[in-house]
Amino acid sequence: MTIKQKYDLWVNEPKMPDYLKEELLKMDNTQMEEAFIKDLEFGTGGLRGIIGAGTNRMNVFTVRKTSLGFANYLALDPKNKKKGIAIAHDNRHFSTEFAKEVAEVFANQGFKVYLFKELRPTPMLSFAIRYYGCAGGVMLTASHNPKEYNGYKVYNASGSQLNLKESDLCIAEVNKVKDMFNIETAKDSKLIVPVLEEVEAAYFEKVKKIQINETSKSANILYSPLHGTGLTVVPRLLEEMGYNVLVYNPHAFVDPDFSNTKNANPESPEAWQGMAEVALNHDVDAIILTDPDTDRTGISVRDGNNYVLLNGNQGAALTVYYLLSQRKSNKKLEKNGYVYSTIVTSDLIGEIGKSFGQNSVRVLTGFKFIGEQALKIEGKAKFQFGCEEAIGSVIEDFVRDKDGVQQTLMYAEIASWLKDKGMTFIDYLHEIYEKYGYYLEYTHNLVLTGLDGAQKIIEIMDYVRANGITLKDYKLVKYEDYKESKVYFPGGKTEVLDMYQSNVLKFYFDNKMWVIFRPSGTEPKLKIYFSVVEKSQHDAEEVLNKVVREVLEFTNKI
Repeated sequence: MTIKQKYDLWVNEPKMPDYLKEELLKMDNTQMEEAFIKDLEFGTGGLRGIIGAGTNRMNVFTVRKTSLGFANYLALDPKNKKKGIAIAHDNRHFSTEFAKEVAEVFANQGFKVYLFKELRPTPMLSFAIRYYGCAGGVMLTASHNPKEYNGYKVYNASGSQLNLKESDLCIAEVNKVKDMFNIETAKDSKLIVPVLEEVEAAYFEKVKKIQINETSKSANILYSPLHGTGLTVVPRLLEEMGYNVLVYNPHAFVDPDFSNTKNANPESPEAWQGMAEVALNHDVDAIILTDPDTDRTGISVRDGNNYVLLNGNQGAALTVYYLLSQRKSNKKLEKNGYVYSTIVTSDLIGEIGKSFGQNSVRVLTGFKFIGEQALKIEGKAKFQFGCEEAIGSVIEDFVRDKDGVQQTLMYAEIASWLKDKGMTFIDYLHEIYEKYGYYLEYTHNLVLTGLDGAQKIIEIMDYVRANGITLKDYKLVKYEDYKESKVYFPGGKTEVLDMYQSNVLKFYFDNKMWVIFRPSGTEPKLKIYFSVVEKSQHDAEEVLNKVVREVLEFTNKI
């Protein structure tokens, strides 16, 4: 079917809501092509796209189609209907409506549905799946994407996002659904059970137990939910644990338009605008932001009269070092536990883990791979920590996804522990660097939107895959092609790369330096990651800046 034929089918559909029909009628040829060029695809975080009309957009019809396909996939095991499914949503446009649609599609297929009555964080949905013994779950969220987006995260019975095999089977069932306009739904079904208070109380009880040290709770915390789901749980949790928390007022209301922030991503400096002045006025030790669905956590720490925004690698290093060192001090450190990180995360995380006698395991980007590993060691070994460089982590694996609630509580504990010792986060970070080396990382996001942008990303990846990269002052040690599952060495030697296939290229140079090229699975970006390690901060900064300039000059010529 051509793009025009797809468009005609939609614009002439009798069941098309007025607001989508109006959008369709206003489309020019470029907008039509972008809306119908393909069906929304699963990336590292599930289904995610711009809200609007079309097969390549998030709307009531693509949500129903995906839900029916997911229901049919789960129904391959008849017992799953009785086990049921948990459904939650964030603050975005149509999230509440989409969650209701998902529930009604599943109920019509005979599934028991545990539907959250109000918006709540993604990690609570992951927890709810195992709490109720569900066969799976759905979270309606676009995480940190701009306000024009929404998304559909799909979870398995372990509380983790579907692994690659499960995703393939689910997508096959979704693709079998040919008529998205006539999918039956069960409105007001008794199979749909509203939930909230019970599961939330159980989740809070688990989160509170991650505390390691009884501190004075002396640290002052400024917190922002960025207009999202964190507002519903984080301030209450911190207060119940005895911490001094001030909620940043301009962000302290649920808002799908993110009216008082220029960016919904805590990794972006724009998200933090206005907060440092308030923090100084209230003698704040740390500013903490969670993204709209509260699975990711950013932290900005006091350094004199300034606040320094830590990147995800630094935050993870501080956390895992604190967790392992304090568990050891308290004689509660299990041997041969596991620390998980991704292939784009700083090597420092793994080095810290190994120094405390833990197994350090790397996985592909996407927290579903950490969730998959957590399931493998369940009942056999201790899950110590899991993280990715994009400010996502989980401390205790009663949640099998990133958990910004856990991380926020742990940052508050670390802040008070350090304050009791007369130290700052910066002092602590340098203590870690002095012990393990000065690891510095940088991620360059090459944003390439639209169809032309998607094609340009393909061209760059193809060119780098065929020609590699060179650095003037550094020797290539090897490079890994995750798409071909091969490791290539200078001189022609190759090895099999024992990891899932993915369109990622990782180049290792001497001096423990590496550069990675990876298209984003959820956004129109080509991500280029850099990591260096030197004996001093000055040397690390100098090398990193030089290498970044050199690689970006090369990339711009492609």
